[in-house]
Order: sequence, then C-alpha cells, then structure tokens
Amino acid sequence: MKEFKIGNKFVGENHPVYIIAEAGCNHDGKLEQGFRLIEEAARNGADAIKFQTFKAEKLVTKTAEQWWLPEEQRHGKTQLDLYKNQDSFGFEEYKALQDHCNKNEITFLSTPFYEEGADLLERLNVPAYKIASTDLTNLPLLEYVAKKQKPIILSAGMSFLEEILESVETIKSTGNEQICLMHCIVEYPAPMAHANLNFIKTLKDKFPDYVIGFSDHTLGYVADIIAAAFGAKVIEKHFTFDKTIRGAPDHVLSVDPKELSDLVKDVRSAESSLGSYKREILEYEIPAREFGRRKLVANVYIPKNTVIEAYMITAKRNADGLYPKFLKEVIGKRALIDLKEDDPINLEKLY
Repeated sequence: MKEFKIGNKFVGENHPVYIIAEAGCNHDGKLEQGFRLIEEAARNGADAIKFQTFKAEKLVTKTAEQWWLPEEQRHGKTQLDLYKNQDSFGFEEYKALQDHCNKNEITFLSTPFYEEGADLLERLNVPAYKIASTDLTNLPLLEYVAKKQKPIILSAGMSFLEEILESVETIKSTGNEQICLMHCIVEYPAPMAHANLNFIKTLKDKFPDYVIGFSDHTLGYVADIIAAAFGAKVIEKHFTFDKTIRGAPDHVLSVDPKELSDLVKDVRSAESSLGSYKREILEYEIPAREFGRRKLVANVYIPKNTVIEAYMITAKRNADGLYPKFLKEVIGKRALIDLKEDDPINLEKLY
C-alpha cells in the first residue's frame, strides 16, 4: 500500500507531507469560532483541519478525573465537567463546518469516539477517519470504522508494539489496508526530551506496508521538521487562532496561525532537502567538480625526457590533469614533452 488518497490528495511515499491542523475542541462549542479556525488553517497552508465528534456522557464516567492535571489538582475535576461544555455540535453543525471547509478549499476531518459518531461522519461522507491514541485498543470501534473502507489515521500513543500490531490486524481483517500509523506521545505538552522521534523509524521498519506519521504534542514545531526528515508522511498539530483563549485546554499548547504557516514552510523545506537515496552529480555541481577538484600539475619546469620525481609534481585546483590518486603511476615515468610549471599532467604526456 504505502499510499492512499484523502480527497484529491495522495498521502504516503513519494507524496508531500500531509499536514493536519488539529482544531479538536478549540471551537469551544461556538460555530463562528470553528469557522475562523477553518479560515486560518486554510490560509496558512494546512491540507486538512480536524475536529472531534463525541458526546461527553458516552465518552467518560461521572468520576473519571482529568488525568493530564498534576495528581494534587485532579480531585473533584472530572473529564465529564470539561467535555460536556465541548460536545454541543450535532450533524447540522458538523455539516456547516464541512461546508465552510469546502468553501475555503481545505479538507474536513474529525475523530469519532464511538460508533454513532462514526455514523454521523459517514453521513457527511468524510474522506478518512482519525482514531485517537485513547482508542487504539478499542478493537470493536476500530473494526466498525474500518468496515467503512475509508483511510484510517491511527495514533499510537501510550502503546506497546504488540498493541499496535493487534490494532493493525483488526483493521486489516475488514479488508481495509488504508492505514497511517501516527507516532504520538500522550503528554500535554510533551517536552522535547520525551518526543522519542526515533520511534518513527521503528514504525517504518516494523510496518513497511503502511504510511507512518506523527501526531505532535510538543510546543513549537521543531519536532515536526525532524519527523518529516525521519520519514513521517502525515503530521498533525494542535491549532488555534489565539493561544490566550481560556476554553478548551488545548489552546495553550497549540500553534497559532503564524506558527502554522512557519511549520508548513519549514516542513516543506525539510522534505525537499531529503532528495533521493542515490548520490548523483547535480547540474549545479558540474562546474565545481571541474574547476574545484585538485589535479596533478608540474611543480617545476620539467624538460623533455626527464624522469619524473615526486618533488616535480603537485596537486592544484585545475580543469585538466590526473587526480592525485594517480601520483604513484606518474613517478618514475619520463616526460614526453617539455612541461612548464602548472602544466597539467596526464599519461599522454609521459612514457
């Protein structure tokens, strides 16, 4: 496989990195805020913008704590309290967001957290599904979504390789092999020292038939540039138009429009620098190769028939002459003609 299509764009090997602006719940339940996120993501170069589709009471229990907070701050702060303020969108709101994406020429994506959410998104005919790291081991949901035969972008945070393999096998069992595995560290924000970007190489090695990507929770976007250099073909980054908004907790760790624009430019620059796996002489290198390489030349005046000794030859930058590696073949031969200082040395002038 190693490639699939999302909308009108190919994703995978030999294609540009697919960049997803993760809006998540940064709309804070306000449709106009969602529209602005779409406009800014499109204006600053993202290929897609992704939201999250869930109802709080279907996602968490009444007592599940906000685990991302320090332990001493968790007591009494439940996930339900947070998420119930962010799940107000239904089909009509998601349809409006998708229409606004189409108007702004950016792909609409969303993460379903249960089967009904996947069905809602299927009514919108989304071109692909994103599954969060928290549902990597939710094999019934993976199987349900995979049966829709759309590409699946699967975050592989907080998981062992055996769990990732089991998830991939579950998706494959439906006949769907349009899979992108996303390296991810589930820490908000994740320090660069925890990014563990070498695992991208492990995923490429262990899952050679599938697209590999990176879902980034670090601050800034240095990790995304490195990920692109390591072969990530999908990059997902939390996005907001204002990091000072005090709504969804992801605003503060997201990139803003200027940072998203810089991220896109630098990732594109990084991937263009990779080139091919072959080393060929580029057109721009030909003059440097011709005039910048040192060649054997006469170090002194050498009369005709003189036996060449080491002191008579040196290596200087010159267009003509033998490479210095032929020096031993030159010493001991005789000059066929008079050689002036700096005259190039080649075998046609010796006997």
